Amino acid sequence: MNEFPYGGYVGGRWLRGEGQEIRVEDPSSGSELARFPGLSPTQIESAVAAAREAFEESPWPRLAPRERVERVGALVAALHRRADTIAERIVAEAGCPRTSHAMAMQVEVPLAHARQIAELYLRLPEVEDNPLPLAERITPTGQLVQSLRRYAPVGVVAAISAYNFPFYTALWKVVPALLTGNAVILRPSPLTPLSALPLAEAAEEAELPPGVFNLVLEAGIEGGVLLSSHPGVDMIAFTGSSRVGVEIARQAAPTMKRLQLELGGKSAQIFLPDAVDRVVPAAVGVCLAHAGQGCALGTRLLVPEGAIPELLPALAAAFSQIRVGPADDPATQMGPVISAAQEARCAHFVAAAREGGGQVVAGGARPEGVPAGGHYFAPTLLHLPDNRNPAAQEEIFGPVVALIGYRDLDHAVAMANDSRYGLSGYVHGRDARTALDIALRVRSGTVNVNTGLASAHVSSGGQRMSGVGRERGVEGLRIYQQLTCINLGG
Repeated sequence: MNEFPYGGYVGGRWLRGEGQEIRVEDPSSGSELARFPGLSPTQIESAVAAAREAFEESPWPRLAPRERVERVGALVAALHRRADTIAERIVAEAGCPRTSHAMAMQVEVPLAHARQIAELYLRLPEVEDNPLPLAERITPTGQLVQSLRRYAPVGVVAAISAYNFPFYTALWKVVPALLTGNAVILRPSPLTPLSALPLAEAAEEAELPPGVFNLVLEAGIEGGVLLSSHPGVDMIAFTGSSRVGVEIARQAAPTMKRLQLELGGKSAQIFLPDAVDRVVPAAVGVCLAHAGQGCALGTRLLVPEGAIPELLPALAAAFSQIRVGPADDPATQMGPVISAAQEARCAHFVAAAREGGGQVVAGGARPEGVPAGGHYFAPTLLHLPDNRNPAAQEEIFGPVVALIGYRDLDHAVAMANDSRYGLSGYVHGRDARTALDIALRVRSGTVNVNTGLASAHVSSGGQRMSGVGRERGVEGLRIYQQLTCINLGG
């Protein structure tokens, strides 16, 4: 792979990069996986031109929905044939353990969803009736009126995916955007570009019209800024941090681009008094979900104050048993974080938690016995005195979990909502009625009661600083479409 010569796929052709060199690192060892020139800003500009031409001139946006579904289905089938390669690259460049449950979410789940979302798309009407009252369907002059909603593609979509689940976050932009008739420019994270290459190979194999799918790889952010501000781009679909999401919104504002932003999270898990026995597996599960590098993970554990004395030793024992190591080791349960900067971020917030009166119950530093060049942080449990602690307010994006006691359920709900984020939430309780009542009070884009759900038919998205727009489900298709109301008289 370190001999790979191309920096992108633009207008149906592979391009050798003329821009800054990309260096892809294995976070498990710190060794170099690949080194090659990325695309220059001029080459990325050519991707915008290619996508624009494809949208304006090619038949793609005007194909019958079933024809597009067939072509996208060929792309997905080509990806299925490359599933093992994609998984190997994610193990190597993202550091996701080969034998972990998270690997299913990396490749198997998005490929299954891609087929399901195509079926859902075919069930959505391109044109539907507006629910005019009967009295308004005849004007005062006796003219008959019909009002219709017509859904058409937005145009050129720039899809900017994240490093933690690189293929998943890319596919959940590319497939709905293509199905609905848009032209796409995919810009993966510079930390994990290798797992995006099969998407271009699959587009070529599926014989998508030139420019309908484009892949641009870059080492820095200049190309991303270009895509976010270019007047030839109609929509930005982005997964990443809230800080970067704010910058994208600023860059997109002068041209009023459509935005779909799935951003950071600091999700709370509320455990009712009858579900305290679920705290330990839930806490461990956060760390095992790709070393806590997931925006929707429930990193704040809100438990009855009286249960804390028995929970602390049980949690410490469970965290000490998690096997940390290289992602390609079959015995590894939790792998590295993505970079030295992310390792340092974890350490920073552990120190901030201590300064704010928190206690480190387990972990809190780099673990022993891991490869010297890799980027590791031990599974860490913090017992925090309150929800205002920095480790309870800021997204850490690592295997750092906060345990906070609540006085009563009103206090638990208040703490869950005391956050600038609102991506996900969790309520655990054997009393289903009470658990649902609590869930209805949590202000979040998704709330899970005694379960979790990853479905092509159910959308997700954030509130407040966790973003705008939705992915998956009906909403995740309609966001890639422009709505026009057509009023007909006769």
